[in-house]
Amino acid sequence: MRLLMLLVFVCVSCGSSVAQDVLVADQADQGSSVSELLAPYRDAAEKRWSKDIAAFDELNAAETDSADSILFIGSSSIRRWTTMETDMAPYRTIRRGYGGAKFTDMAVFAERLITPHQYRAIVMFVGNGVVGKPDDHTPDQIEALARSIVAVSQQHQPGVPFLLIEITPCESRFAVWPKIRAVNARLREIALSTPDTYFIPTASHYLKPDGTPRPELFVQDKLHLSDAGYDLWSSLIRRRLDDVLRSMARQQANESTPDPKPQS
Repeated sequence: MRLLMLLVFVCVSCGSSVAQDVLVADQADQGSSVSELLAPYRDAAEKRWSKDIAAFDELNAAETDSADSILFIGSSSIRRWTTMETDMAPYRTIRRGYGGAKFTDMAVFAERLITPHQYRAIVMFVGNGVVGKPDDHTPDQIEALARSIVAVSQQHQPGVPFLLIEITPCESRFAVWPKIRAVNARLREIALSTPDTYFIPTASHYLKPDGTPRPELFVQDKLHLSDAGYDLWSSLIRRRLDDVLRSMARQQANESTPDPKPQS
C-alpha cells in the first residue's frame, strides 16, 4: 500500500513539473514570437516617438489615476480630444494619445503605455497605417500588431475589457476607404475571436446617405474630428462602454449567485 501511494505521489509530482515546464516554454515561445513581430518596427518607433513616450512616463510618475478610469490610447484623434474628461463623464478617463501613431509603434510601446495603469477598461483608436502610400500596412500586419497590443492588456489585467474603435471614414483618405474597411473588418474579427475584447462601430455614422463622409464632422484638414465629430464619437463610445460594462456586471452577479438547492 505504501509503495502504491509513493508511486502515485511521484506520478503527480512529475505531472505537475511537466505542466509547469510546458507553461514556461509556452510563455517563452510567446515572448519570442512577439519579439520577432516587433523587430522590424522597433528602431523606427524608438527614433520617432521616444520623446513622446518618455513624456508619458513622466506624466505617469507625477499623476495618480483612479483604478476605475477608462484608459484611452491611440493616435492624434485621442491626443486632440481635449474635452474627453467632460465628454465621457461620468466615466473617469486617462488620455494617452500621440499624433501620427500607427499600429507598429503602438505595439512596440504597448507595455509602457498600458502597464503603468490600473483601469476599468481600455479603449484604442489608431487611424494611421493605411493612408494610400506604398508603405501602407496590410490587414494581416495590422491584425497581428493589434492582437499583440490586446495581449499586453490582458496579461496586465486579465478579464478587463479592451475596446477597439472602428477607423473613421474621412475625405482626405477616402480614396483608400475600401482598404481601411478591410482593416476595420480585421479589428471586428479580433473582437469576435478574443475573450473580453469588443468592437465599437462608428463608420456608418460619419457617412452621408450617398456613402461619402459628412464634412461637418471634420475640421478643415478633412482628417481630424470637429467638435461635432467628437460629440458624436463620445456618444457612440460611451454607449458601447455602457453596454459592455453592464453585461459584464450582470455576468459576474450571476456567477456569484449560488445555484438553488434542489427540492427534496
